[in-house]
Amino acid sequence: MRAAIAAARLAMEEPARDCPLCPRLAAYRAANRKKEPDWFNAPVPSFGHRNARLLVVGLAPGVTGANRTGRPFTGDHAGELLYGTLLKFGFATGKFEARIDDGLKLVDCRISNAVRCVPPENKPTPEEAKTCRPFLHATLAGMPNLKAIVALGRIAHEATLRAFEQKLADHPFAHAARHTLPRAITLFDSFHCSRYNTNTGRLTAPMFESVFADVKKSLA
Repeated sequence: MRAAIAAARLAMEEPARDCPLCPRLAAYRAANRKKEPDWFNAPVPSFGHRNARLLVVGLAPGVTGANRTGRPFTGDHAGELLYGTLLKFGFATGKFEARIDDGLKLVDCRISNAVRCVPPENKPTPEEAKTCRPFLHATLAGMPNLKAIVALGRIAHEATLRAFEQKLADHPFAHAARHTLPRAITLFDSFHCSRYNTNTGRLTAPMFESVFADVKKSLA
């Protein structure tokens, strides 16, 4: 019985491997499978335990990162800063080597994406974000101990607010901003840890780490 319940919950939280809900993303996935048949090329599931108190919400899988490896933020530049920061603040153990079998484990932390499939040019449409939102909603609902969420970028921020049925105008996005959500959950905002943001200086490692330092204090 427990196994059946767990399987049903997983089906609500994660799209099927051949999810057809977003035609553009499904077509892109099919093209990637033909081009790179050894890659993961499917909706990328959340990483980490449901009992975690912290959830990190990203935008979507990167084409040569999570879309290739099957683990969020694994295989591209953004993962280097994210996992390095998680290791620094005790939200992960092991060594991050940008591959799914590197042995890295999350501690009291989980990582998911607002959109589970890789979008062309890393840009999901508003309609695709809306279509994928029920999976994020199910992920949030399935985390009974959730106390803090870090939204990486505006799209993740807005997807999280909409999943909680909150008004965007009441919670404007800004780096290092905090917002109180239902269930006494705190939403922490950060610029996305993308190569573009770090290369241009919009986001520095100290700026990013300061957000997780605040998260760590809030969970102490």
